[in-house]
Amino acid sequence: MTEQRISRRIAAIAESATLKVDAKAKALQAEGRPVISYAAGEPDFPTPQNIVDAASRAVLDPKNYRYTPAAGLPELREAIAAKTARDSGWAVPASQVIVTNGGKQAVYQSFATIVDAGDEVLLPTPYWTTYPEAVKLAGGVPVDVFAGADQDYLVTVEQLEAARTEKTKVLLFVSPSNPTGAVYSPAQTKAIGEWALEHGIWVIADEIYQNLVYDGVRAVSIVEAVPALTDRTILVNGVAKSYAMTGWRLGWMVGPADVIKAAGNLQSHLSSNVSNISQRAAIEALTGPQDQVEVMRQSFERRRNIIVAELNKIDGVVCPNPEGAFYVYPDVTGLLNRTWGGVTPTTTLELADLILDQAEVAVVPGEAFGPSGYLRLSYALGDEPLLEGVRRLQQLFA
Repeated sequence: MTEQRISRRIAAIAESATLKVDAKAKALQAEGRPVISYAAGEPDFPTPQNIVDAASRAVLDPKNYRYTPAAGLPELREAIAAKTARDSGWAVPASQVIVTNGGKQAVYQSFATIVDAGDEVLLPTPYWTTYPEAVKLAGGVPVDVFAGADQDYLVTVEQLEAARTEKTKVLLFVSPSNPTGAVYSPAQTKAIGEWALEHGIWVIADEIYQNLVYDGVRAVSIVEAVPALTDRTILVNGVAKSYAMTGWRLGWMVGPADVIKAAGNLQSHLSSNVSNISQRAAIEALTGPQDQVEVMRQSFERRRNIIVAELNKIDGVVCPNPEGAFYVYPDVTGLLNRTWGGVTPTTTLELADLILDQAEVAVVPGEAFGPSGYLRLSYALGDEPLLEGVRRLQQLFA
């Protein structure tokens, strides 16, 4: 009998596609190849200096050298509660906040805390590559609800209702979206929230991009749109994107008291407290000056305008104008089944390989986020490589 060396649960997990593409791009760059990577969802800006200074002070303070409460430093939980009230319209007590090692841990713990074996989770698609894996780790069943470029990647209540069954327990709600940058309007958010409330469905809302919005748009939280949902909603957030702190690994989850108590029990065994240095830095991020955050946001908006305009000059590419995050998600079905440099790609997996080989540009294929036919490009990179990469695509597909 052949030994099952890896548990079936873990063996079924797929590697993060975005990190895989980014790692391949960095390996080629290390070999000296001039690869431009749009793969990673990571700001190119340094963490603002006031945040770095707060961390430097924390390193020298012996009180940060010891274990602290698993759920987070009280001062940070208070700061997160204040941000949640300010930006999400939920006046939540600090006791209903857990600080996590990045947003990914918050996502994992949210599903692990409320999903049982066989529970169905509605995933508006395209989705971030980690969501379905986290659902499956919790024993749940991810159910894709797809909205394409023709819908600006925004699912409707009618689509959600068509996917709902007696096993549906959770709706994942992400606005602004990774990978599409799509933002639900206040009316759309309210309609979806009221539908979830009517059917007793839990909502896990990933709001990590809520402050990266453009054209005067505001990403309204689902609990602000439908306050009665607070008893069945978990908010996931973090400092990684808005504050250029991806490597600091600092996220959080906010939710009903019983859910947070249970998630806290899980975290007490899983990881204990987040690094105290990162927590002290996050306190400064949330409570200190926000001027550098606005500078970064404005830079992202400018870059978005450039990349959308330039991609739409390519025959066969349809790129909607995202209102948030820092990604574009063009429909590239018009490039498939055509010959480019002697290669005829039939899927966006093949197209992404062709682009890397022939243009030395790294993009993430749509298969990482749902159906084939799309590419994700992050515009969280410098202005010069941003333009150079798109020009290479224009030349390749001329």
